[in-house]
Amino acid sequence: MNATKNNIGNNSTTRRKKTKTTAPTTKGIRRVDASNERQLGSSERPTEISSNLSTSDAFLKTCFMPKLKENDITVKQTKRKSAKIERDFYKSLSQLAKHYDITTMPTQHFNYPYNISLALRDIEAQLKTKSENWQSIRLIKKASKTYFAIEERCNTGATLFYVPVVPLYQFLHNKVHRKAACLLLSVCAYLYRNADVPYYRLEDSYLYYNYEMLNDWLEQDEEIEDSQNSKKELQRAEIIGDMMGQKISNHKNVLFFEQRLKRFRPKDRFDKECLQLAEKAFKLYCDYPNESIKRNAHYNNAVKSEDMDEDDYYNEETVVAMDKYISFFAESDGLIYDNLTSMVNNEFNEYAETQEPMIFKTFDASNITDKNLDFENQLFKVLNELCQLLN
Repeated sequence: MNATKNNIGNNSTTRRKKTKTTAPTTKGIRRVDASNERQLGSSERPTEISSNLSTSDAFLKTCFMPKLKENDITVKQTKRKSAKIERDFYKSLSQLAKHYDITTMPTQHFNYPYNISLALRDIEAQLKTKSENWQSIRLIKKASKTYFAIEERCNTGATLFYVPVVPLYQFLHNKVHRKAACLLLSVCAYLYRNADVPYYRLEDSYLYYNYEMLNDWLEQDEEIEDSQNSKKELQRAEIIGDMMGQKISNHKNVLFFEQRLKRFRPKDRFDKECLQLAEKAFKLYCDYPNESIKRNAHYNNAVKSEDMDEDDYYNEETVVAMDKYISFFAESDGLIYDNLTSMVNNEFNEYAETQEPMIFKTFDASNITDKNLDFENQLFKVLNELCQLLN
């Protein structure tokens, strides 16, 4: 509204400044052998002539550096200290690679800290396939040292390793499978006496408490459905449990283990499976005669220090202890079994974590611990196969 009227044509357009010629994105133009005259009677296109210089399609063949995350490297130092970190890092990496017999990816030619990030990614990927029990790897800064620390753990997979004794009692009184049952009795005796697997008829065991609770419920409430059958099952669990407890705790069943193996001749498929299991258990007994299943028992939240030192932290309100999910018990059939497993599962669902065998290894140029989880790995396999046979 404030513009001057009839001012069109009074102003001249300002001449733009010429810019410098820009470099083309592609260095060359694709030419064709075109002719001035129109070509008739042919559908062929003019022949393309490639440019004399490479174009930008090499972008697709480029390997880019990974984005560096703050969590990938826990050590933050200035550039002045980066050389010391790199020296410690590659010394620890060399020690780790030798221990696990792996070949690391060459990363020294990359700049810091990408070389460390790449090496961490590579070593983590290889450990996942190399080590059965590998759990996590961390780069630790302690005092003036930088080194690797690795956690190995047996993953139990939220499994209840409950070995039934009532079926074993029945096999011992079966003429066809009595000798096979004696082999399994030696296996159970080894598990109880040497490997420290709890027995449900001992008052300090976890399942003893649960069976007593079921018994109290039946006595207090007579209107429970099938209470008579449940009482009979409980009575059988107590009587047979006490009888089998005496046999399993008898050291002679461990002493006769090898002799029973040599004399045993399988007659059917069940006998063969019992023999194979007994051989695995006897080898485990010979290799680890005095090892307990709790020898490397730790808790996931037990590692509280920065350098993954082991701690004896225990909180029974938040952790499922090993003696709660590994044990002998009566049988995996009937009303009592259904109620027992329901009670156990409901209780375990309230816990935050599970106690599992763990070991920690540090690669700081000192002697590496000779600890391993070979015993635990084999023992869990024996327990699993024994449960399947007796069930």
